Amino acid sequence: MTSALLRGLVGLGRSRIRLSGSNSLLARQYRPTKPVRCGILAIFDSSLNTDQLRKQTLECSKLLRHRGPDWNGIVLEGPHAIAHERLAIVDPESGEQPLISQDENIILSVNGEIYNYKELQAELKTPYNFRTNSDCEVIIPLYQEHGIDFIKKLRGMFSFVLYDKKQNRYIAVRDHMGITPMYMGYGQDGSVIFSSELKGLIHVSQEFKAFPPGHYYDSNDQSLHQWYQPSWADGRVTDTALDLPKVKAAFETAVQRRMMADVPWGVLLSGGLDSSLVASIAKRKVERGEMKSVMNEVHSFSIGLEGSPDLAAAKKVADFLGTEHHNYTFTVQDGIDAIEEVIYHLETYDVTTIRASTPMFLMSRKIKSIGIKMVLSGEGADEVFGGYLYFHKAPNREEFHHECVRKLQALHLFDCLRANKATSAWGIEARVPFLDQDFLELAMNIDAKEKMIDMPSGRIEKWIMRAAFDDEKDPYLPREVLYRQKEQFSDGVGYSWIDGLKEYAENMVNDQQMQHAKFRFPHNTPQTKEAYLYRSIFDSHFPDPAQLTVPGGPSIACSTAAAIEWDKSFKNNADPSGRAIAGVHTDAYNPN
Repeated sequence: MTSALLRGLVGLGRSRIRLSGSNSLLARQYRPTKPVRCGILAIFDSSLNTDQLRKQTLECSKLLRHRGPDWNGIVLEGPHAIAHERLAIVDPESGEQPLISQDENIILSVNGEIYNYKELQAELKTPYNFRTNSDCEVIIPLYQEHGIDFIKKLRGMFSFVLYDKKQNRYIAVRDHMGITPMYMGYGQDGSVIFSSELKGLIHVSQEFKAFPPGHYYDSNDQSLHQWYQPSWADGRVTDTALDLPKVKAAFETAVQRRMMADVPWGVLLSGGLDSSLVASIAKRKVERGEMKSVMNEVHSFSIGLEGSPDLAAAKKVADFLGTEHHNYTFTVQDGIDAIEEVIYHLETYDVTTIRASTPMFLMSRKIKSIGIKMVLSGEGADEVFGGYLYFHKAPNREEFHHECVRKLQALHLFDCLRANKATSAWGIEARVPFLDQDFLELAMNIDAKEKMIDMPSGRIEKWIMRAAFDDEKDPYLPREVLYRQKEQFSDGVGYSWIDGLKEYAENMVNDQQMQHAKFRFPHNTPQTKEAYLYRSIFDSHFPDPAQLTVPGGPSIACSTAAAIEWDKSFKNNADPSGRAIAGVHTDAYNPN
């Protein structure tokens, strides 16, 4: 089967995005040497014969091929099959998977990156002859030396399955925050199945669920175990003093870790604080020779409706930093045309996620077209530092901290899912420095009173990050950007984007459908016509019980249900836009 035919499994959409400037030369000059993000699919304890198992595994795995268009591999061992769809970021020439140990006892398939792999290689007590230069191969000797406890040594974003032939033992692992996606399911014959995306399971599993972040599954006891138990999530509210230089140094280290790549990479730049800081640090690291860029320059990317807040702010930042900047525009109709594809790739019906994912999905297609395979992004800052505008209403430091924890623990269902799947749809990998495990340990243990918003004293949302990088002698960002008010991505691309979606849904869903919504959708019943539309599309792609993998409950401006109790105005307001926070957002509207 040709690669063109395989790519045809996923529709290419009808968006008419415009690119400022010609990049055809860039695409020709830096196209990777092999023609084609990673996806894993593993079936264990199958009752099928070898030929049937191989066919079933390949059929499921090819549904993930958009994640890894560079190469694919499959290994069968008795009733077990492990497949891998590869996007080559590190060692594109020799890092094909599944990886197999020297003695051929261990079989490994990984989606993600291990940023500290060189340090881990140096710490090995027993010399190991690595077959590739892949950052993921170190998992094999670590498992051999430390058993299951090796997981805690890893720093990165990852989901993987490992099979030990001698012990007839298989384990599946997901990273600390669920940055990379993974699902698990059970076949009718009792088989256990793991997949990077839901679509790899729905035709072979009778029951499936999202694999929880920070956990591993062990076939020895057929159970899930929590390996990531951060100090900041134990119910206490710490009073660790704020140390701005430590915050600055830790975040710069987090960004630098994620610049490891042997292929062309860039930065997503909305012009808000989070992405702008990431871009600024990355640009400095390259300029000062601390890290390399295959293209010897840093490319930045932004998207929005014509005249949107993000496009203007991103251009200002790019000009200040000196990045090679690409501004993309789209129309409301372009976004509406892509909604069904977006829901198929995102595997969610959450309103905020779809609103924000659609522009990111469109932008990723253009980024892919010029040869970029990895991007740095700013997800996670709002959860760590309470950056959403509803945090203005937090009643005390305890509630502020607990809401940050709740947000982080659910992030794999929202922003991590969006950043990963919207880019993976086009074979691009997104890396998120704010969710670095060591940075989280520092930032989440800072006394929450330091994060609380106090407008009279000039402490706006995410004040800690703004203050840490406020350097008048060697500025990281223009001051008006460093202190720009928070915009949710779905708002910042242009306010008429959300307004247009609501108008479209109003025309597509009638009042009678809404009256009967609770009968058609008894679980997570849609509360708005926009939500009804998305749920209908989701159900057309993913059968029962797929709807159980998507969270629900009341929310305002991306809050959890618990934070609704902070303010009377939050109740009976189903709009997740930041503009729904009256009296806080400068362009707030009355959702009623």
